[in-house]
Amino acid sequence: MFVAEDGRNLVFTFILVSSLFLLWGFCNGMIDVMDKHFQDELGLSKAQSAWVQFAHYLGYFLMSIPAGYLASKLGYKGGIICGLLIVALGGFSFLPATYVNSLAKAGQVSPNTAFVAFLTGVCMIATGLTFLETIANPYTTVLGDQRYAATRINLAQSCNGIGWIFGPIVGSMYFYSKDAAGNSTGSQTLYIPYLGIAIGVVILAIIFYFANIPDIKTEDDYHLDDSTPGVSHSIWTHPHFVLAVAAQFLYVAAQAGIFSFFINYLTSEVPPIPPSWDSGLSSVASNAGFLRDWLSGWFHINQHGFVAFTDKGASNMASLGFVCFLIGRFSGAGILKKFSAHKVLGLYGVMNVLATFIVFLKLGWVSVVCVFLSFFFMSIMFPTIFALGIFGLGLRAKKASAYIVMAIMGGAILPKLMGAVADHYDMSRGFIVPMVCFIFVAFYGYNWPRFSKAESLNGLQVKAGH
Repeated sequence: MFVAEDGRNLVFTFILVSSLFLLWGFCNGMIDVMDKHFQDELGLSKAQSAWVQFAHYLGYFLMSIPAGYLASKLGYKGGIICGLLIVALGGFSFLPATYVNSLAKAGQVSPNTAFVAFLTGVCMIATGLTFLETIANPYTTVLGDQRYAATRINLAQSCNGIGWIFGPIVGSMYFYSKDAAGNSTGSQTLYIPYLGIAIGVVILAIIFYFANIPDIKTEDDYHLDDSTPGVSHSIWTHPHFVLAVAAQFLYVAAQAGIFSFFINYLTSEVPPIPPSWDSGLSSVASNAGFLRDWLSGWFHINQHGFVAFTDKGASNMASLGFVCFLIGRFSGAGILKKFSAHKVLGLYGVMNVLATFIVFLKLGWVSVVCVFLSFFFMSIMFPTIFALGIFGLGLRAKKASAYIVMAIMGGAILPKLMGAVADHYDMSRGFIVPMVCFIFVAFYGYNWPRFSKAESLNGLQVKAGH
C-alpha cells in the first residue's frame, strides 16, 4: 500500500505527511468549541458567533487557488513548509489579539474590535492550513498503489480525527477556565494553546526542510496532460470533479454546523437527566470531594431545576463525538479496502440523513445518540469525496485539489443558516440544514460511476472525447 511503482518504500513519508492531518484536526477541534465562548463573553447570538467559522473557512476560500498554484511551482515539500510558517504566524497573532481584548475589558476599545482581532488570527491559521490541505490530501493518494488511494487518505485523515479529539479538551481548559472566585478567565488564557501550536509548527517546518519528500506524479487517466485529439484538457468538463466540489461544499457545511453547535445542543436540547442518575451522582460526589469538584465542572442545576451539562462539560463531551469520528475513520479505512469508495460514501450519506432527521424530530435520548452517530458516519466523507473528485486527473490533480479545498467555504456560510434556524426555533430544528447537505452527498456517492465513467477508483472506462 506504500510502495511506489519504482519500488521505493514511502511509509516514512506517509507518516510525516500524516502529522499535518493531526495538526489541522487539533486546530479545527478548538475552533468548534470556540463559538459558545464568544456567545457568553460578548453576548452574541448563535448566528453571530458563527462568524468564527466564517473567518476560519474564509481563509480556505481565499487561499485555495494561490495554494494550488504555489504547490505546482514549489512542489509538495516547498508548499508544505510555506503552509506551516503561515500557521505559525497565525498562532503568534493571538498574543496581540489577547492584548486588544484586555483593552476592550478596560473600555478603551469596543468588544467588536477584540472579536475581529481574534477572528484575524483564526483566518491566518486557516490560510496556512489551506496550503497543507491542498497539498497533503492529493499527496497521500499517490504514495503507493492507486487501488489503495482512498484507503491511504482515510488512514491519514484518521490522524485528523485524533487531533479533533484533543482539540475540544484543550479548548475547554483554556476557553472556559475560571478563577477561584468562579469568574471566567477564558479571554485571558485563550492565546495559550495557539502559542503552543505556533512553536510546534516551526519545529515541524524544520523537520520537513531536512526530510526527503519526493515529488510524485499522479496517473493521467483522462489524458489531460497530452495533446490527444478530441480530448478536453479542462478539469471542469469532468462531472465527477465538478460535483465533488459541490459535494465537498455541502459536506463541510454540514460538518461545521454540527461541530460548532454541538455545545449549544448538549446544553439546551438534552432531556433532563433521570432522577436515578441525579441521586447517584449526588451520592458519589458527596463521598469524594475531588469527584464533587470534577462533576461541578461538567454539570450544573439549570433554571428548571434539572441537572444539565455546563459549557465546559459539553466541550469535553465533544471529544467523545470525535472518538466516534476517529473510530469511523479507522474502520472506514478497512471497509474501503474491500468495498468501492463511492458505495461506502453513498451508504454513509444515507445513514447521516436518517441520523440528522431523528435529531430534528426531537426524540429525546434517541436523538442525542444520533448526534454522536452523525460523527461516525461523517468520518470518511471528506477524504473519500476528495479521492473520488481528483481521480484520474494527472498533473491537474493539484489544481483540482485547490478547488475542492476552496469548497470548504461551505463551512463559513451554511452554519450561519443553521444558527439562524436555531435562533428562530431551537437547536434540534437547526439540524434540518445538515440533513439536506447529506442528501446531496449520498446522491454523489451512488452516482459517481455514471459521472466518472469508471466502475471504481481502480476501474476506469473512459469513453472517447471524455
